[in-house]
Amino acid sequence: MIDTEDLRFFAVVAASPSLAAAARALNVSPPAVTQRLRALEKRLRVHLMDRSGRGLTLTDEGELLAEHGRDLLAAFDDLDNALAERRGEVIGHLRVVAPFGFGRRHVAPVVAAFRILHPGVRVDLLLSDRLGRMPSEMWDLAIHVGEIKEATPSLTVRLLAPNDRVLCAAPAYLAQRPAPLTPAELKDHVCIALRENDEDVTLWRLCSTDGTEERVRIEADLTSNDGEVVRGWALAGLGVIVRSEWDVADDLRTRRLIRVLEGYALPPAPVVALLGSNRRARAARTERFLAALRQSLDPLPWREHRHLAGMAQADRHST
Repeated sequence: MIDTEDLRFFAVVAASPSLAAAARALNVSPPAVTQRLRALEKRLRVHLMDRSGRGLTLTDEGELLAEHGRDLLAAFDDLDNALAERRGEVIGHLRVVAPFGFGRRHVAPVVAAFRILHPGVRVDLLLSDRLGRMPSEMWDLAIHVGEIKEATPSLTVRLLAPNDRVLCAAPAYLAQRPAPLTPAELKDHVCIALRENDEDVTLWRLCSTDGTEERVRIEADLTSNDGEVVRGWALAGLGVIVRSEWDVADDLRTRRLIRVLEGYALPPAPVVALLGSNRRARAARTERFLAALRQSLDPLPWREHRHLAGMAQADRHST
C-alpha cells in the first residue's frame, strides 16, 4: 500500500539532484532518506532509483510513480482547496524560496503575519541565493532580486517592486581616496564583490546619462557570497561596493555610506515573484501570500523616506 505521505516524499526525492539535496528539502538526515526510500521500494517490490557519480536516475517504475504521484497529489490538493474555499478557509502547504538578505528582512515578517492570519497553512521558507539550481517542483513561489537571465516558459514572472543598484562607499574610505569621477577610475580603488546568482560579479556595467554603457573589469580585493558581510565591509571603510537599493537605502540616508559615480546608472535589480505552471502555484494560499507580500512593499520600504519627504515639501508649499 502507498499513501499521500509516500507520494509527497518521493516527489521531493525525484525532483532532487541528490539524496543529500532531498534530505535538506525534507529537513531530515541523508541516512533517513535512504532508509525510507529502501522501505518504500521493499513495500512496492520495485526498484525506483539508481545512484551513480552523476546523481540520481529514476528507473522506469520510478518515473511512473513520480508522474502519477504528482497528478494524484495535485488532485488531492485541488479537492482540499475547493472544500476549504467553500468554508472560507485558506489551507495547505506553501513552499517559498527567497534570497538570504531580502528573505530575512522582507519575506520572513510576511510569513509570520500570514501564518497568524491563516493558521491552516503550513509554510516552508527556504533562504537560498541559488534559485537557478533548485528545480521548480521544490517550491510554489520563489522571490528573486535581479535580472532573470533564462526565462522558462513554464514560469510566470510577476513584478513585486522596483529596486536599483548603487555604487557606494563609507566616508572613512572616501577620506583616504578621492571618489572616482569616471568608471575607469574604479580600477584604482579597492572594490568589494558579492558573489550571488551565478553572475559575473567582477564585471561592473555602468550607463551614463547619454545612454552610453561602460564596462569595467574590477580587481576584487574582497569577495563574499553574503550581502550582509559585503555591506559590513563597506561600512567599515574597506572599499567600494555595488549593492541593492533595498539593502543600503538607510545607510545612504544617514550618510553611513555615500554614493559614488552618481551620474551613472547600474542595471536595475527588480524584485519579482516566480510562479510555476502547476496547480499549487495557482492555489488560494499562494495568491493570498503573494498579495500580502505586495501589500508589505507598498509603499516601498527603501523609498519611503523619499515619499515622506515629498509629502512634507508639498505641505510646506501649501501653507
